[in-house]
Amino acid sequence: MAIHFTNGQILGPEGFVAHAGLTVDGGLIADPGDLKGAQIIDLDGGYLLPGFIDTQVNGGGGVLFNDTPDVATIAAIGEAHAAYGTTGFLPTLISDRIEVIDAAMRAVEQAILEGVPGVLGIHIEGPFISEARKGIHDASLFRTLDPAAKALLKSLKRGKTLVTLAPETCTPEDIAELSAAGVIVAGGHTDATYDVTKAAIAAGVTGFTHLFNAMSPFTHRAPGVVGAVLEDQTTYAGLILDGRHVHPVAVRVALSARPKDRFMLVTDAMPTVGAETKTFVLNGQTIHVKDGVCVGPDGTLAGSDLDMAAAVRYAVTEVGTTVAEAAVMAATSPAAFIKMSHVTGTIAPGLKADLVWLDRDLRMRGVWRAGVRHQTKTLTPA
Repeated sequence: MAIHFTNGQILGPEGFVAHAGLTVDGGLIADPGDLKGAQIIDLDGGYLLPGFIDTQVNGGGGVLFNDTPDVATIAAIGEAHAAYGTTGFLPTLISDRIEVIDAAMRAVEQAILEGVPGVLGIHIEGPFISEARKGIHDASLFRTLDPAAKALLKSLKRGKTLVTLAPETCTPEDIAELSAAGVIVAGGHTDATYDVTKAAIAAGVTGFTHLFNAMSPFTHRAPGVVGAVLEDQTTYAGLILDGRHVHPVAVRVALSARPKDRFMLVTDAMPTVGAETKTFVLNGQTIHVKDGVCVGPDGTLAGSDLDMAAAVRYAVTEVGTTVAEAAVMAATSPAAFIKMSHVTGTIAPGLKADLVWLDRDLRMRGVWRAGVRHQTKTLTPA
């Protein structure tokens, strides 16, 4: 059955259109046509946004991708986050053994083959990263980007492969080889200098994982990774907007330094999102939620308890973005980063009907993945 949305503020490629209507048919956004027999949904003046795309989601619904990298785990993560507006995601593997990476990639292929909703590929975050900026990652698992590892990273048959690596642990030629093979390469968990970072960008790095966190900072004599990113105008940078990973002033400075559509909202979410249990185990360490963020036994940040709807809300209410800017960072920019703008990330005819309905107070009212409505949670703004 076709769906027609009416009486809302619909975010199209050129911005919001007030009191507009939108038709969905066959899982796609359709041109206006005969509405006879269509389900009518009154948006009550709320916002209809492109579905959120999370390129960094380690877990949710009580499960962690690293623990059991299979189709069931991927599906559970997707269902947990769909309740908060995430219609597309990259299940993210924290640094692990090469055989676990292989199993995770094969699971993503199978999940896409089986039609698990929302799965767009895989994010392999490490183990090709810097011990100096390891965060919660287990340094005993780190390895070099040798030919076998590169062959594995290039082996995904369905979906997109995103790898986070530290540019100082490999060569520009390694980066160029992966990029030429279609692997999306991001810099992260890196202590690289400004010059090394710029060389990595020239070689094919097109994004940076959780800007400001686990990377060499900007100082007036050593601009580091952060300085290179803020100067660059073309790469994409992820931001964890939970009020704890990055101060809102730092976010505002970053947004003023380069185009806002080159930033992406990410959650770096752990199993606690969408789950009653607020503790889990990672590499033998008990991780728990404290003051809204996941931390290890020594207080090290260990991912987040953040969902995409909350990140969008924080961008608007605490950082000061417009709703449209926040939505672009949550949907359009990540789609462009992983080269899927032709499929999703924007409300335009012919694209997937991945949609999020927020009321005027930015509370969740509805989520559709390829035109199919998902059960949602009512969220209360902070």
